[in-house]
Amino acid sequence: MEAILGFDFAILDFIRENIANPVLDVIMKIITHSGDAGIIWIAAALLCLIFKKTRKAGVCMAIALILVLLICNLTLKPIIARPRPFMLREEIELIISAPSGFSFPSGHTASSFAAAVGLFIYHKKLGIAALIWAFLIAFSRLYMYVHYPTDVLAGMVIGILCAVVAMIIVNKVYEPLSDRLNTLINKKQEKN
Repeated sequence: MEAILGFDFAILDFIRENIANPVLDVIMKIITHSGDAGIIWIAAALLCLIFKKTRKAGVCMAIALILVLLICNLTLKPIIARPRPFMLREEIELIISAPSGFSFPSGHTASSFAAAVGLFIYHKKLGIAALIWAFLIAFSRLYMYVHYPTDVLAGMVIGILCAVVAMIIVNKVYEPLSDRLNTLINKKQEKN
């Protein structure tokens, strides 16, 4: 465990000492806050649900985000109860308000990758833009010194797995239900 913690702090300290600067501070604050409570991803999923062309992606994103909430925030974080890096290094001055809750896994990262991969599965061009933003949010959590690299890696893996499970649910449940509903609607319209 000490070796992992040493690895985590080495990366965090490298970012703080070699990459951090006042301009990036402003940019990274905006990026990290865009992932707060998954709002940007929830909004993207809702927007996708509005249009028939992106509806399947919206359903996949919504399911993936719900899975992340259940797995990360309600299960893993309280069980593992890992303190955030700034809590172990009290000399670190954060440039954002100290987040509450535990560190492992990164919920920002998990929700970002769940939604971005869910979108990418059904819409490559939009998905690539979402994946780039997801990577930026993940990096911002390290830059802000509020997550360890292993938190972010775990968040990526969990988010991707949740998107894959959501895709399976969409393909096995949503598509057949949607097809059945469309058939019923078409039959009703033919009778009128």
